[in-house]
Amino acid sequence: MPQNILFCFGYGYSASALTKTLRSNKWIVKGTKRDKLFQNKNFRQILIFNGDNPIPKFEELISNVTHLLVSIPPTAIGDPVLSIHGKEISNAKNLKWIGYLSTTGVYGDSQGKHVDEKYQCNPTNMRSKRRLHAEKEWLQLFSDFHLPVHIFRLAGIYGPGRSAIESVRSGRAKRINVPGHQFSRIHVDDIASVLKASIKDPNPGCIYNVCDNESAASSDVTLYACELLGLSPPPLIDLQDAELSPMARSFYNDNRRVDNKRIREELKVELKYPTYREGLKSIIETQKKNYFRN
Repeated sequence: MPQNILFCFGYGYSASALTKTLRSNKWIVKGTKRDKLFQNKNFRQILIFNGDNPIPKFEELISNVTHLLVSIPPTAIGDPVLSIHGKEISNAKNLKWIGYLSTTGVYGDSQGKHVDEKYQCNPTNMRSKRRLHAEKEWLQLFSDFHLPVHIFRLAGIYGPGRSAIESVRSGRAKRINVPGHQFSRIHVDDIASVLKASIKDPNPGCIYNVCDNESAASSDVTLYACELLGLSPPPLIDLQDAELSPMARSFYNDNRRVDNKRIREELKVELKYPTYREGLKSIIETQKKNYFRN
């Protein structure tokens, strides 16, 4: 019988990447989606959880779970997982590890300075303010019930199907000129590596920045994607001239570089994609292999 049971609240991009690294003969993986029911008796069981209604018989389910991953974003009324199932989670006896996926957006605007996990959080938008509040709620479970809670503050996530490569190919890519502005990012496979390292060596109550080794302007990443594809880059335009959604525009309100020393030194993670260059090259190479294979 498998020794570990992982339950993922929000079985999405990052959770899927993690489960691909787990040996199916050692793990049972269960999780939730908002509106899709899927079951694979050999490995995964996916349940419905939309944040409004409880999961049937959840108390019985969570009593056997050893590892819990939470990536569902909070709403205006709080964290839906804790709001609906917080009591059952706090009473669970077999949990060895809990991972809450947050965002580096909780730091707000550092005016381009490096931020580590000790940097004072000052989020500038409501999404990040809600995330910070949710972090505190989860860490309260560590304080009150000694549950093995870990917080992972993720930078901008990219990977196959969700990268500058796809944006350029689709014609959606923009090169926006904001002098001195930089983003931090992380390949989804490296998120999985960080989570797996933490599962192997838990440190309850700890917060981790999860990003690669080099922050960069979004326009530079787009330019490099164009070079890899052999395509002419879109013109460089000023932010005020860019037709962006309010959410997309809000990302330019903060300017920070995120320090990832803790995942490298404490968790001993060696990033597979230390910068966006290696990550984008890998996506191109995988697409070429799949093309010739098909």
